[in-house]
Amino acid sequence: MTRLRKIMLEELERRNYSEGTTRCYLRAVADFARYFHRPPDRLRPVHVREYQAYLFRVRKLDASSVTQRLAALRFFFVKTLKRGWRIEETPYPKKVRRLPTVLSQEEVAQLINTAPTPFSRILLMTLYATGARCAEAARLQVHDIDSQRMIVHIRGGKGRRDRDVMLSPVLLEALREHWRRLKPKVWLFPGGRWHNATRPIDTKTLRHACYYAARRAGLHKPVHPHTLRHCFATHLHEAGADLRTIQLLLGHRDLEETSLYLHLSSRRLSATASPLDSLALSAPGKKNEPPGDE
Repeated sequence: MTRLRKIMLEELERRNYSEGTTRCYLRAVADFARYFHRPPDRLRPVHVREYQAYLFRVRKLDASSVTQRLAALRFFFVKTLKRGWRIEETPYPKKVRRLPTVLSQEEVAQLINTAPTPFSRILLMTLYATGARCAEAARLQVHDIDSQRMIVHIRGGKGRRDRDVMLSPVLLEALREHWRRLKPKVWLFPGGRWHNATRPIDTKTLRHACYYAARRAGLHKPVHPHTLRHCFATHLHEAGADLRTIQLLLGHRDLEETSLYLHLSSRRLSATASPLDSLALSAPGKKNEPPGDE
C-alpha cells in the first residue's frame, strides 16, 4: 500500500465511511492516477476537468457515477492532500432522473420460480420481501431475523443507518428451510463455493442470481438486485401503503427520493383519466358540420 493510499484510507476510516464507499473512493483515485500515468498528488484541477470530460465522452458513464468519482477526488484533494477545491472549477454534472425498470408481480413470481438453485431462490425472495439494498441483503446475519416480532433488522445501511422491515411469513418459512439445509451460524448467506465460509456472500452473487433467473424466465428486461427493491416499493404503493411508510422501509433520508414511486405505480396511472377522454369528439370520418347548414 502506497503512503498516499494509506493516508486516504485512514482519513476515510476516521470519518466512519462505509466499506463500500471506502472501496469506491480508493478505486476512483487510483483510476484517476492511472489515466494520467502520474501519482495523484502531482495532478491539479485542470486534470480533474479533463478526466471528467473523458468519463462522459469515452467511458459513457452516467451523471451519478461521474458525481461519485468527483466526490472521491474532492475528498482526496481536500482531506488527504489538504488542498483547496473550488466547485466552480469542477462542477458536479446535472443529474438525469430516469425511471427504473419495474417488474409486475407476475414477473417477480416467474423470476423466483425459475431461480436455478434453492440458494438463488432464497436470495431473490429476500431482496423482494425486504426491499434491502444489495450490500444490506448480503450482510444479513442469522440473528437479524426476529420471528417473535416478525421483523428483519437491517444494520449498517446507507449512511450507517439501521432500520427494521417487516418479516413476511412466506419468507420466514423459506428461511427456516434454508437454515435446515445449510445451518448458517453467523451470516445468513455464507460465502464460499459450498456456502460454508466464515464470511458473507459477495454482492456479485446476488447480481448473478438475478441475471440467471431473469434469463431462465425469459424476461426481456434488465434485472438487478436494485430492480427488486424498486418492485418492493412500487408494489407496496399500489397495494395502498403511504409514501412515509415506504420511506422508512427503504431507509430513505428524504421523502423526495421516495416520491419516485408515485411515477412507477401502474394502478395509479391507470386510475387517472386522460383529458382526451372528456372531449366530445365526432366519429372518425364523419364531417363535423355546424347546425343549420343542411
